[in-house]
Amino acid sequence: MLVTLILLPFFSFIFLIIIPRRFLNLIKILSLSFSLFIFFYSVFLFFLYNPHQRYNFKFLFSILKSINLKIKDFYFSETQFFDFVSFFDGINYIIGIDAISLLFIILTTLLFPLCFLLNWESVKYRFKDFAILLFLLEFFLINVFSCLDLFFFYIFFESVLIPMFFIIGIWGSRQRKIHAVYQFFLYTFFGSVFMLISIIIIYLHIGTTAIFLIKNFYFSENRQLIIWLGFFLGFSIKVPMIPFHIWLPEAHVEAPTTGSILLAGILLKLGTYGFIRFLIPLFPYALKFFTPFVFVICLISIIYGSFSTIRQIDLKKIIAYSSIVHMNFCIIGLFTNNIEGIFGSFFLMISHGIVSGALFFCIGILYDRYHTRVLYYYGGLVQVMPIFSVIFLIFILSNMGFPGTSGFVGEILILISVFSVNFKVALLISTSMVFSAIYSLWLYNRIIFGEIKNFFFLKNLYFFKSWFKKFSDITKREFMIALPLLFFNFILGIYPNIIFNISYFSILNLL
Repeated sequence: MLVTLILLPFFSFIFLIIIPRRFLNLIKILSLSFSLFIFFYSVFLFFLYNPHQRYNFKFLFSILKSINLKIKDFYFSETQFFDFVSFFDGINYIIGIDAISLLFIILTTLLFPLCFLLNWESVKYRFKDFAILLFLLEFFLINVFSCLDLFFFYIFFESVLIPMFFIIGIWGSRQRKIHAVYQFFLYTFFGSVFMLISIIIIYLHIGTTAIFLIKNFYFSENRQLIIWLGFFLGFSIKVPMIPFHIWLPEAHVEAPTTGSILLAGILLKLGTYGFIRFLIPLFPYALKFFTPFVFVICLISIIYGSFSTIRQIDLKKIIAYSSIVHMNFCIIGLFTNNIEGIFGSFFLMISHGIVSGALFFCIGILYDRYHTRVLYYYGGLVQVMPIFSVIFLIFILSNMGFPGTSGFVGEILILISVFSVNFKVALLISTSMVFSAIYSLWLYNRIIFGEIKNFFFLKNLYFFKSWFKKFSDITKREFMIALPLLFFNFILGIYPNIIFNISYFSILNLL
């Protein structure tokens, strides 16, 4: 069943290639239908998933049939272990999911149909190519969250860059998009080179790259430190952490709305997913050794990111810098190495994927109408867009961790965890919640309240035909995009046990 889920976006990708470009409406309908089917199929896996079974990974599959008999038992004798490694040469395409992977996959498959619906009218240039790249990106992302072999994980982890490179470079909004897309590619690829070196060291040392076999193998302390640093560089740039954060605001500003939603909602989570899947369970000594270092880097990133957010005037840059703050908040929770911190970080990742995607969607609505993202040109939108103002307020409150929204649950668990580990660090990161309230409410106040800026009236004196569209509230299509995001935001904030019940044993196995 997991193989079917992985192949569905790939077959959609192939099918769209065959359809002639002139059948634009057919391509749109099929793209949305395929993406919805993939989402409902992933939800079906959610209901089939049994979190109380003995084995951590479910729906296991490998290319070699004989290996399936081995991976169902995680306890190997020493002789079996080395026979296994030498016979299969240590590298094999093995897939399987636990609750952590499953929830990230559902988040991925949720955002893609919303992106297709969002671009129903806004992408007027080469829509077929745009849809093909989105399905290719979805195929790579599901593989990243499913792979249980480091070598194949690295391949799909890097392959994600290819479709996103073209999405930003072709459908970006401004001339600077070429600079931004090269910066995005080079920064992330640079970090991945060190991760590849760590994978090679692991393979040369024990002869396998299968995750559950590496977990049973002991590395010397010095070797753990070297391997851990290589992985850390690769994942920290993807998050991103200071000083490798410059690519993110640039990529967000130049990307189309869909690119920003996928970048903030899913691609940033690849770094934190790597921390959960590899750095925490596989290298316990290095984890403890580098925890103070990670705390310092995260504190710098949170404080610097908060001040940078306050001083921005581009709407996308404000959300981009706030994403840096939230993701580094997640990393601090992960490195407390207790169940509250890891639960809170995992929950905040899922919440941030929904909320940040929704905020970029709201910014995209404004840009479609007014063709500017400069904060100074906005004001008084509550008078002409009341429904939009309410929806935007809900996601702004969730972004600042307001009780009753999904953002609150993860943040409070992380704070409880950090207070139990290091009181000084907890006090410092608590300031980020104050800063979050400052820049979130300041952003909302500047856009929604006050007087309508004369800029729009002067502009529309010459374009009377477009006056109604520019000052209209959100459409039915846009409301249908916001509705599932609102639903998941509230349901996770009111009843977080949906996440906790299914992921309890998966997270417990990390400790």
